[in-house]
Parts: sequence; structure tokens; C-alpha cells
Amino acid sequence: MAKHRLTAVSKSNIARAALGATVIASALGVNAMTANADTATGVAAATAARHPDTAIAAHKAGAADDRTETKINVTADQVLAMARAQVGTSENASGGGTKFQQWYAASQRAGETVARDGGNRAAYLNAAWCSMFVSWVGEQTGARPQVGWDAYTVAHAKWFAANDRWGTVAKPGAVVFFAWDGGKSLSDIQHVGFVVKDNQNGTISTIEGNTGNGKVEERIRPKSQVVGYGYPQYAA
Repeated sequence: MAKHRLTAVSKSNIARAALGATVIASALGVNAMTANADTATGVAAATAARHPDTAIAAHKAGAADDRTETKINVTADQVLAMARAQVGTSENASGGGTKFQQWYAASQRAGETVARDGGNRAAYLNAAWCSMFVSWVGEQTGARPQVGWDAYTVAHAKWFAANDRWGTVAKPGAVVFFAWDGGKSLSDIQHVGFVVKDNQNGTISTIEGNTGNGKVEERIRPKSQVVGYGYPQYAA
């Protein structure tokens, strides 16, 4: 089960992370692994570190493609309603089996991120899926041009930054990126979800995928763990 909490990583998580790294690294001839809580993030970061020019070019290409689709007729409330409707959806014992992973693995974006990060589409079927969940919600509501789509949390955040839609204020419907150790660099990001509201007490309410015991859940998070927010330009 993929957990995004400041706790010890289970043996099953370690095995899954190692398997994911092996699949992608072997495809590139790379023997690399990182300690990120997000398996997709860890593998992609290791790959991008060894292939920076390719990773940057692919990321810029993806961002440019989405910049051509700027306006959407979708509100933050509609996106949050779709996200909330998924609460309780759970991964299987192998860390896969969700419609979010299945959709992403078959998507156009998976082909682009495989080209960027290495591996193959099948690797996404059991990979950490918090960013895939956010992407799926965007796709299902028609908000994807503003919500973005990626399996790698750091690249997802960088897409917002590249489009001048990054900041530090919690807003309903914003895409929130976390680092459990309180780091504030985009490279520290380990997890992602949607902001429901700022609780005005140092915490935010969120809806996140691949949290707790590998489920979609509503959570309350301290702002100290937030790296920043991506701001989709929703309809009024």
C-alpha cells in the first residue's frame, strides 16, 4: 500500500519501489533509485538527473501543448465534486487496480512521460497514483487543460510554474503539492491533491488519491508540509 505520511515505509512499499525502479532503470541502462515517498516521483527524478536535457525538452513540449488550450467552462466546485465522488476508491494489494492508473497508462500523456522518464506504459499500472488521480479528475470534468496531467509530481508542479500559475496561497480547487519534511523546493515534492478550503488555523482540507492505506480520502494537512499550489483558471 502506498502511504504518503511521515512514517516508516512498509516492506511492501520498498519492494514495489524497487520493482518500479528496476523496470524503468533497466530500460535506460540506469541503476538509480531515490528515497521519495512517491514511487513515480522517485524513479522519474533518478532518470531525469541522468538525462536532464531529454527531461527538460519533453516537459517543455508537454507544457507548450497544454498552453494552447487555456479556457475551460468548468468551476472549482465541479472539480471538487468529482474528486469527492471518488472518496473510498482503493488500490489492490499490489498497489494498482485503480481506474486512475488504468486511464493514465492508456493515455496520450503516458506515451509522452515514458519518452521523458523511460520505462513503459505498464509500469504505471502499479505506480504511485496521487498525480494520476488529480489528472484523471481534470480529464473527467473537462478541466485537464488547466489542471494538467502527469504521473510525476515534480513535473506536474513545474508545469504550473512554467505557466505562471504557481503560488503559496490556498484556494478551493487549487492543486496542492506536499513535501513531508517541510521542504519548499519543487524538487522536494512527494505528493499532490486538491485544496477544498483553507481552515484558517494553519491547516487545509484536501481531497487526495493514494493516501492513507492507498485510497482516495479527505484529509486535513498542516500548511507546513505544503510546497506550493498550482492554480487552474476555472470558470467563474
